[in-house]
Amino acid sequence: MEAYPEKTCSIDRLVTHAKLVEATKAGMKTQQRRDGIYGLPGETFDLDGMTFVVTDLKRQRLGDMTDADAKAEGYPSLDMYRDIILKMHAGMTWEADALVWVHSFAVQAE
Repeated sequence: MEAYPEKTCSIDRLVTHAKLVEATKAGMKTQQRRDGIYGLPGETFDLDGMTFVVTDLKRQRLGDMTDADAKAEGYPSLDMYRDIILKMHAGMTWEADALVWVHSFAVQAE
């Protein structure tokens, strides 16, 4: 098992925006980028009665994101993802070298 730093937030805060909750439940959102660790691989979280499991956790530079990464976040393109993120976080700038934690997840098998 890989050693990770301590969690910085509760896993129930990983996916909270209503539209992103719906995209996750529909299977269109399978990743969430955060500046800290919200969930570790194997950890589960619930969204409206559906249980999801964190399948992977890795670091990524914002500048290394692709359109495929943005689609996994539930957005149609990287440009749209970047625009919305910057609008959601007043004062934030898009720094290519900034590191984020990529939480990948899937519906937990029964």
